[in-house]
Amino acid sequence: MILAFKLADLVQVPFGYLLSWLNQLTSNYGVALIIFAIALKFILFPATAKSKKSTMKMSRLSPKLQALQKKYGNDQQRLNEATQALYKEEGVSMGGGCLWSLLPLLILIPLYTVIRQPIQYMLHESAEVAGKIVETIKTAAPDAFGKNEYYYQLIAAPLIPQFAEQLKDIVTNPATLEGLNFSFLGIDLGLVPTFNVFKWETWNWANIGLFLLPVLSAGGQVLSMFISQRMNNSLVTDEKGLQDKETAKNSQANQTSKVMLYMMPLMSLWIGFTVPGALSLYWLVQGLVSTAMDVYLTKKYRKIYDAEDAERLKKHMEEEAIEAEKERLRAERRAANPDGITTNTSKKKLQQQQQREQEAAKAAAAKEYAARKGLLVEEEDKPNVMSGIPSRPYCKGRNYDPNRYASNNTEE
Repeated sequence: MILAFKLADLVQVPFGYLLSWLNQLTSNYGVALIIFAIALKFILFPATAKSKKSTMKMSRLSPKLQALQKKYGNDQQRLNEATQALYKEEGVSMGGGCLWSLLPLLILIPLYTVIRQPIQYMLHESAEVAGKIVETIKTAAPDAFGKNEYYYQLIAAPLIPQFAEQLKDIVTNPATLEGLNFSFLGIDLGLVPTFNVFKWETWNWANIGLFLLPVLSAGGQVLSMFISQRMNNSLVTDEKGLQDKETAKNSQANQTSKVMLYMMPLMSLWIGFTVPGALSLYWLVQGLVSTAMDVYLTKKYRKIYDAEDAERLKKHMEEEAIEAEKERLRAERRAANPDGITTNTSKKKLQQQQQREQEAAKAAAAKEYAARKGLLVEEEDKPNVMSGIPSRPYCKGRNYDPNRYASNNTEE
């Protein structure tokens, strides 16, 4: 039957049909919820992957973000501009990871409605017919209902078979008369967990199991966030490609994760003790699946970052090897010349010295040849320069004459 249209029904009606079909397939409400939670996580896997990728990029940017904070100090405007420019350059969406990670929380709202109103969404009766069914059963068995009208359909749904005769003229679908069984491992998932399980008269598995569901759900949240935080911190590396634990510890993302590590489990615990146990079972299962997906996605995406870190480490080691070789050569030169006496070894000077040595060698060879032949070799006239240094005739040498270029004219 087509239900009265509401905007929320765009999500709630498909959820109701899927949960109803899984319940008929498995003949167990708890198993149907578990499969529903797993199926929903796989449907949302692309969004989960996008959220994880964005979170990992944010973790990788922690060293650069901290460098910007040190650079701009208290200049918040310039810091925000530089941060936005960095995000744009690296292709990171501000808050993108957080928005995608909120999807599981947003799903809880329509799912809560589906679980709270099973006659309407799982048995597919209209709100008017569901109200008549509840009113008929409440009149026949008033002690079964409490003061909270929110959960009247949950209470009435398992009791429908007992009052089938009175309801056969009310329901529009004969299958509705079969009702719903919310039992799972001896636990009634249609009940709201309470803290009174430690009383002797309520000390039984049905109450203890119902009490454990929100506790385990909160514990699963702690485990999931702890693993996620540790894996994200391992992505933070320095310029050498080595893990930077100090930067990861002081990063803004890590501080936010620490707050969420306490807030999310507490919120999950509070929700668990205010809603039916079915919702806690769903939250527990989806938390465990989320943890498994988080580990898988981290290993998948970090291969890219590991390759980057390996390249940076290789480059750093090559630079260190080059610097070490330079230092070894410097040490050898220091050992060979402990007094630190140096000579002018410029290229031009070396060429001039080499040319003079070659000319002197030629002159000596010619003189020796002439001596053997008995020839007379005239001495080459050397230019008489003021400095006494032929190659530097105008330097201020020993014979420097400051009046060399003075005018020779004298007054008569």
